[in-house]
Amino acid sequence: MKQNRRHFIHTTSVACVAALAGVRPERATAEPPPETSKLRVARGPSICIAPQFVAEELLKGEGFTDLQYIPTDIGAITSSLSAGTTDIALHFAGPLVMELDAGRPIVLLAGDHVGCFELFGTERVRAVRDLKGKTVAVTQLGLTQHVFLASMVAHVGLNPSTDVNFVAHPPDDAKKLLAAGKVDAYLGFPPDPQELKDKKIGHVVVNSSVDRPWSQYFCCFATANREFVRKHPVATKRALRAVLKATNTCALAPEQAARTLVDRGYTPRYDYALQTMKDVVYDKWRELDPEDTLRFYALRLREAGMVKSNPNQIIAQGTDWRFLNELKKELKG
Repeated sequence: MKQNRRHFIHTTSVACVAALAGVRPERATAEPPPETSKLRVARGPSICIAPQFVAEELLKGEGFTDLQYIPTDIGAITSSLSAGTTDIALHFAGPLVMELDAGRPIVLLAGDHVGCFELFGTERVRAVRDLKGKTVAVTQLGLTQHVFLASMVAHVGLNPSTDVNFVAHPPDDAKKLLAAGKVDAYLGFPPDPQELKDKKIGHVVVNSSVDRPWSQYFCCFATANREFVRKHPVATKRALRAVLKATNTCALAPEQAARTLVDRGYTPRYDYALQTMKDVVYDKWRELDPEDTLRFYALRLREAGMVKSNPNQIIAQGTDWRFLNELKKELKG
């Protein structure tokens, strides 16, 4: 009975927030049903991608009666999308640029939010340039944290291949090494930054929510398997609509979004989840130009020697903004 009551309260709250956000449910019902009722969402570990989790009831309301959240390591999200074992996910801009450069069959549909990552350092690191000659912990070489740090290092004129010593450690180990001063810096995604601040480990060198140029660009994109989009355009629009509605929920009702993350087992700490909802910028998806983000990261990663394609090639082969453009008109704030 308690679970049914909680489910009712959650669903009602999401509906109320959707109404506040200018959502018009009748638009969805007037459209054709999705070509498929099955949708597989890659479930990554970072909680900054909260909109895809908060969207669960909205996705069901869009006609996805067979909705599956597939646990996926952060480094395997793009490969699961490419292989068609998942259909859609929110994922980080830098790695997506690298995957498109490699010709992976994925397509970016919309920018979602700003400000996922924060760079923490010891007293030896006060700015990104101070990373020269330092040891920096990342979870895996060549993947998300490493790619973002490489773009940051390249942006200030350093060579990420020769000027910085990147070492791979699981997140918990990396945070302990930072606390002990055995590494000089660590780049964290939520809820890592919230935990590091709470435990007073290191200090913030770069906060992508507020520090330029990072705060001017999307951190994460709604991304889908290319064949899924080709075969299921109605389903794609419906799925993206649910995610963007949920993004509005994260911006307008952070307490409700944080409670959803905890109640559904995506993270154990409500306080960290709530702080994440308040720290990450979820209200810019209709304002910022997603192509600006792709140009920025494509140029930085090209400078770092990590991609070969120019920004225009990346945008031409890996994006489809038609659904976003329609939904910007439909989901009026």
